[in-house]
Amino acid sequence: MSTSQQQYHSQALNLTDVPETMLWTLHNRASEALRNDGCLHDPKCVSIYRAIDYDYVRSFGKPDGSHAVRSQLFDKKVRRFIRKRPHAVIINLGDGLETQQFRIYHPDTVLWLSIDLPEAIAVRERFISPDAQHRHIAKSVLDTSWFTAVPKARPVFINAQGLFMYFTPEQLQPLFKAMAERFEGATLMFDYLNTYLSRRTMSPRGWMKTAHYQTPLMPWGIRRNELQPTLSEWIGYPIIVHNVTFLFPRGIRRYLIPLLEHIPPVRDRMPGVCWLRFNPPVLINRVIESPSNSVEVSEE
Repeated sequence: MSTSQQQYHSQALNLTDVPETMLWTLHNRASEALRNDGCLHDPKCVSIYRAIDYDYVRSFGKPDGSHAVRSQLFDKKVRRFIRKRPHAVIINLGDGLETQQFRIYHPDTVLWLSIDLPEAIAVRERFISPDAQHRHIAKSVLDTSWFTAVPKARPVFINAQGLFMYFTPEQLQPLFKAMAERFEGATLMFDYLNTYLSRRTMSPRGWMKTAHYQTPLMPWGIRRNELQPTLSEWIGYPIIVHNVTFLFPRGIRRYLIPLLEHIPPVRDRMPGVCWLRFNPPVLINRVIESPSNSVEVSEE
């Protein structure tokens, strides 16, 4: 039996606050993967979903596929990165029960690092065992001592799915700056919340996803047109932030969201997915001046 088809005995999990959100994303990804017309093929996710004794619908409501779409967008970018850089290091921040490593073909030369809170890593290891190529690091992503696990002089891609909104700007600024300094030339891809939903979670009533589940606080919300100046200030040099359009596989959102992308006052208030590269001005000049490396400027 392959790893992705492995069966598990029913397990109950006692999760609260941010770690419980891994079940929310699991619910949406697995439900989409179970559809005949689903946008995500993920047998490993489905097997974990079925093994956990949890009333997903009671807590999170009917699945909407949003997290599956998000994973698909990240997968596409990571696949392209690995194809061009077979010795890449893929870093998944706040990995939870994400099963990206099972969805993406990768040679033995690729190193995967999953960084998450000790509680979350303990849950992950009930279903996904680490090995020499796929390592787990039980630390907060804010504890930058995890940097030491990343080999130097290798191309780096950092995933942060459903993570940064749970931190304050005061927590994120030093993390972004530290990553930019340590991982020069690396690609960072993440999703972000709009200010409306952020304020909703921070309100006295909070964001009640259903009558039985209140989301954790999400202090960081931002308008899209504020991303580039804000992150440039945090990092300490100008960076370019690239938007990735959220394409739903069906329904009205499949057509509505691309339409709204062409209306700046609306799109700037939408949550989204983006990516950037930690390219300080010195590195950009060095790449441009080197004919053998010129492809690095535009390939992403």
